[in-house]
Amino acid sequence: MTGVCGCCGALRPRYKRLVDNIFPEDPEDGLVKANMEKLTFYALSAPEKLDRIGAYLSERLSRDVARHRYGYVCIAMEALDQLLMACHCQSINLFVESFLKMVRKLLESDKPNLQILGTNSFVKFANIEEDTPSYHRSYDFFVSRFSEMCHSNYEDPDIRTKIRMAGIKGLQGVVRKTVNDELQANIWDPQHMDKIVPSLLFNLQSGERTESRSPSPLQASEKEKESPAELTERCFRELLGRAAYGNIKNAVSPVLMHLDNHSLWEGKTFAVRCFKIIMYSIQSQHSHLVIQQLLGHLDANSKNSAKVRAGIVEVLLEAAAIAASGSVGPTVLEVFNTLLRQLRLSVDYELTGSYDGSTNIGTKIIKAHEERQLQEAVIRTIGSFANTLPTYQRSEVMLFIMGKIPVPGVNLTLLPNELVPQGTRMIQIMLLKSLVQVTTGFQNTNMLTALPDTFLDPLLSFSLINHSEVRLLVLQILLSLIDRHDNRPKFSKIRIISDISVLKLKVDKCSRQDNLFMKKHGQHLCRHIYLGCKEPNSDQQHYETLYALLGLLSVELANEEVVVDLIRLALALQDLALSTDEGLTIYNRCAVHALSAAYLNLICQLTTVPAFCQHIHEVIEVRQKEGPYLLPEGVFLEHPKLPPSLEKVESGVLFLQSKIAEVLGGSGYNTDRLATPYVPQYTDEDRLSKRKSIGETISLQVEVESRNSPEKEERTPAEEITFETLKSAIVDSAGMEEQERERRRQVVEKFQKAPFEEIAAHCGARATMLQNKLNQIFEITIRPPPSPSGTISSGYGQSQSRSVPIYEMKFPDLCVY
Repeated sequence: MTGVCGCCGALRPRYKRLVDNIFPEDPEDGLVKANMEKLTFYALSAPEKLDRIGAYLSERLSRDVARHRYGYVCIAMEALDQLLMACHCQSINLFVESFLKMVRKLLESDKPNLQILGTNSFVKFANIEEDTPSYHRSYDFFVSRFSEMCHSNYEDPDIRTKIRMAGIKGLQGVVRKTVNDELQANIWDPQHMDKIVPSLLFNLQSGERTESRSPSPLQASEKEKESPAELTERCFRELLGRAAYGNIKNAVSPVLMHLDNHSLWEGKTFAVRCFKIIMYSIQSQHSHLVIQQLLGHLDANSKNSAKVRAGIVEVLLEAAAIAASGSVGPTVLEVFNTLLRQLRLSVDYELTGSYDGSTNIGTKIIKAHEERQLQEAVIRTIGSFANTLPTYQRSEVMLFIMGKIPVPGVNLTLLPNELVPQGTRMIQIMLLKSLVQVTTGFQNTNMLTALPDTFLDPLLSFSLINHSEVRLLVLQILLSLIDRHDNRPKFSKIRIISDISVLKLKVDKCSRQDNLFMKKHGQHLCRHIYLGCKEPNSDQQHYETLYALLGLLSVELANEEVVVDLIRLALALQDLALSTDEGLTIYNRCAVHALSAAYLNLICQLTTVPAFCQHIHEVIEVRQKEGPYLLPEGVFLEHPKLPPSLEKVESGVLFLQSKIAEVLGGSGYNTDRLATPYVPQYTDEDRLSKRKSIGETISLQVEVESRNSPEKEERTPAEEITFETLKSAIVDSAGMEEQERERRRQVVEKFQKAPFEEIAAHCGARATMLQNKLNQIFEITIRPPPSPSGTISSGYGQSQSRSVPIYEMKFPDLCVY
C-alpha cells in the first residue's frame, strides 16, 4: 500500500506538490519559506499555471475553514499575498478571481479574526496596480460587506473597534481599486455611495462621541493609533478628493440624507464638520456644486422646523465662506436669493405661528423664538459670504438686496407705524440688517460707483420712515460705506474732545471723484441728517450714529465747500433745538444741542482756525458751568438731569453764526455762504417717496392753457425764465408742501372709498377735457410754410396765411428726400 501511495503522490501535478509543501505539519510553525520561494519561482517561470495554483489554494482554504483549522487558513492567505505581490503577468486576472473568492469566504465567516484577515489581504490587493484590465470583475459584495463591518455591534469593544476599522480600510481599498478604472463598475453610482458614505459618517460620528468623553492624555496616546475616527476622516477625504465634476452630487446627497435621517442638523456641530471636510477635500472648481445642493436642500426643507433650517443655514455659512475663496461659479446671486427667500418665509411663519398659514396660538411663542434665531443665522450667513466677495460683486449684491426691500404704494414718510403691515415692516428690518452685514468692511476708492443713485436714493428714503430701528440701520449702512480708513470706531461715542490728535484720525486729501460725489449728493445727505434729528423717537444710539456720520463726512469727503455746509448744518441743528414748533421733547432738544456742540468742537479742530476754535471752546466752557445738559456728557447718561424747559436759553451758551462767519471769512472761507442760515430743501422726499398709489396716478391732471385762440393772429411772447424765477418757484413750492400733502390725502381717500361708477365718470370727463385741449393746441400750432402753399387775398387787400396741414403740402421734387 505504501508503494501504491507513493506512486500516486509522484503522479500529482507539480504545482499541487509545490503548494502542499508550503504547509508545515504544525501550523504554528508558519509558512515554509524555502518551499514558498520554490512555488513563487515556479509561478514566475510558468505563468500559465498561476490560475491553477490559485484554484488549488482556494480549495485547500475552503476545506480548512470548514474544518476550523485556522492556522492553515492564515498560511494559505499569506501565500496568496506573496504570489500577488510577485506576479504581474497577463494571467493574473484568473488568479485574482480565485483570490477574491477566498477573501469573500473569509469575510462571510462569523469569526472576527477571519474577517480582519480577509480585509487585510484585500487591502494589499487593492494597492497593486494591475497591468491588464478586467472586464468582468465585480465588487458589489465587498462594498456591502465592508459597509456592514463599519456598523459592527460586537460585544467586546476592542474587537468591535478592530472590525469597524477593518471595514473602513476595506471601503478605502474598494475605492482605490475602482475609482480610476473605467472598466470597473462605477463606484460613484448611488447604489454604492448610499452604502459607503453613511458608513463613514457613522464612524466619524461615533469617534466624535468617544472624543467628547475626554480621556486622560495617557489613554489618548495609547488609543490614538486604534481610533477609527482619524482613519474614517482620511478615507472620506480620499474619496471626495477623487470625485470628478459629475460625481459630486452622488457623493454629497448621501451626506444630506444621513444628516436628515439622524436629526443631525439641529446639533449643527457634526454637520458643519462634515461639510468642512467636503469643502476642503473636493477640487476648488467644484465647490459651487456643493453650494447648489445645500441651497436646494434648504428649499426642500422650507416647511421643516426652524432648528433644522437654522442648521442648514449654519452649514451653508461655513461652506459658502470656503467656496468663495475658490470658484463659486454662477451661484453668487443664487445664494443671496435663496437666503432672502428663506428670510421672508421665516417672517411669515413667525407672524402666523404655522407653516401652512393657519394660526396656532398654542405653539406660536416657541416657534417665534426659533424663527428669530433662524433669521439671525440667515443674516450672519449673508454677511459672511458677502465678506469674501470682490468689491464689484458686493456692489451687485447690495443693489440686489435693496431691490428686494418691500415698499408700500404710498409715501412712506406719511404713514404712521400702525398703518404699515407688520410683515412688511419686519421684512424691511431684516433686509436692512442683511445690508448692514454686506456693507461691513466694504472697501471702495470711488464713492460715485460705491453709492450709485439707484442705491443711495432708496436708502436715504428709508431714513425718513418714522420707525427708529429702520432709521438706525440706514445710518449704519451709510457709515460702513463712507468709512474707508477705519475711522468709524473713533467716533463711536459722542463727547467733547479737547484735543482730537489723541484719536489718530486718518485723513487723506479728497479726490476728484469724492468732490463730485459731495457736489451731487452733499445737500441730500445734509437734509436727511437734519430731518433725522427732528424725529421725536430718536434715542442716544441714533444721536451717536448721526455724530459718527457727521465726523466721517468731515474726515473722508470734506473739501472747503463741504465744511462750510456742515458748519451751517450744525448751526441749523442748534436753531432746531431752540424751536418749540417741532414737538420735540426736552431730552431730544438737549440731545440735538449736545450733538451740535460735539460736532462743532470736532470740525473747529479739523479746520485749524484759531479764532474759530477759541469761540467754540468759550461757548463749551460756559455750557459746562451754566448748562451742562447742553453737552453730551450731561445728556447721554442713564439718568440725565434735564431742566423743566428750554425757554430761557442764554445767548452765552449758543454758538453765534455771525461770529463763526466772521472768523472763518478771515481764513478764506465763503463768508456769504456761512452767513446764510441752512434751510433744508423740502422736495418730494426722494425717488421711493415719489412712488404713488393707483388712486394718485389716476388723479394726475394735465392743465393746458392756450395763450392763443384760433381767431387771434399775434402770439403772446413766452415768459423769460431766469435764475430769480426758478429760485422763487422753489421757495413757493416749499411753502405749499403741506397743502400738497392734504390734497394728495383727499385724492387717495376719494379713489379708495368712492364707487366705481363715479371714478369711471370722473376719469372719462378728464380724458375728454384733455383731448379737447390737445385738439386746440394742434389747430393753433399748424402753420403753413411761406412758399409752397401760397397766400390768399382778403377782402381788404391784405394777404392772409392759410392753415394747411403738413401732409397736404406740395413740395418740389428737389426738396423731397
